[in-house]
Amino acid sequence: MTSRQHSFRAITAVLAFTFVILIASLATPSRGAEGGTASSQAITVTPTSDPAGWEIRHGDELLAGYRSDFQGTPIVFPLIAPGGHHATRGFPILPAKPTEKSDHDHHRSLWMTHGEVNDVDFWIDDEGCGKIVQTAGSASNNPETGAAVIVTKNDWNAPDGKRILSDDRSVSFSVDGDAHVVDFDVVLHATDGPVHFGDTKEGSFGIRVPGTMKVDAKLGGKITNAQGEHDAEAWGKNSPWVDYSGPVDDSKMSITIHNHPSSFHYPCRWHVRTYGLFAANPFGESHFTGGKKTEGYTLPAGESLKLSYRIMLREGDFDAAKTASDFDAYSKTERPSFK
Repeated sequence: MTSRQHSFRAITAVLAFTFVILIASLATPSRGAEGGTASSQAITVTPTSDPAGWEIRHGDELLAGYRSDFQGTPIVFPLIAPGGHHATRGFPILPAKPTEKSDHDHHRSLWMTHGEVNDVDFWIDDEGCGKIVQTAGSASNNPETGAAVIVTKNDWNAPDGKRILSDDRSVSFSVDGDAHVVDFDVVLHATDGPVHFGDTKEGSFGIRVPGTMKVDAKLGGKITNAQGEHDAEAWGKNSPWVDYSGPVDDSKMSITIHNHPSSFHYPCRWHVRTYGLFAANPFGESHFTGGKKTEGYTLPAGESLKLSYRIMLREGDFDAAKTASDFDAYSKTERPSFK
């Protein structure tokens, strides 16, 4: 064999090896923050001025919008599930659809408040109630996971404008395989003296599901918690996660909220209603149990507490095994810390 033939074979072998490596790299999916399969499409976050906040996209598709204020609190709207389905009721941000009821206008898509904080009601949005005011905010992409992350500072102000407490919150948007994922982490700070969180069902982190999904619509909507309790039986129970599933558009959707084990008062109780409210409540007790009202919880001056939740959005029926696996993965994550 000539030296030219040897060289040709060597070059051919190198090119073949390079081609195999290239194909393997293209076939291997990138890994999400929790070891799941992350989409190769970029997730982008851009600021908006009307309303003030950010828009989150996955490639060309809208994932969510973050509004720094709507009727006295920051909210996420819209929130889009796989298949392009809206995961929350449009009212009161938009006029009510024929499938929606224009009730509880303080149920603002996806939001975080509480009904009794130093005797001030932040859950309702009427005159004389508290307001959560964003004082700073930024958005970026996590270089390791590709998630879009919005980080804000907020003051919880009494009707007279006096601050009762403040918070730092991180809201992360990502795609993991067949799911859209929202991670919501908030640290509440007793910046202005002790903060009392009252024992009330009216709270705290939640969403209002689309009208077609609610159990009361009798179209197939269903509530399921980790213990296997359904619908009204799941209301007020302690559970590490709860799922609300049902029909939307011409398809089905599953919405699961997970409570992280490091979160305050884990596993929390759930203010999840058959009419469509779906909220995690770490402070309420007596309304849920029918017992004597407790003293609630007082956060001492200068101290903080953390609440952490993950929302998983999927198209299709609720899958108990997949949800249990999701929770196991989430429970092993370290939640963000704020300086």
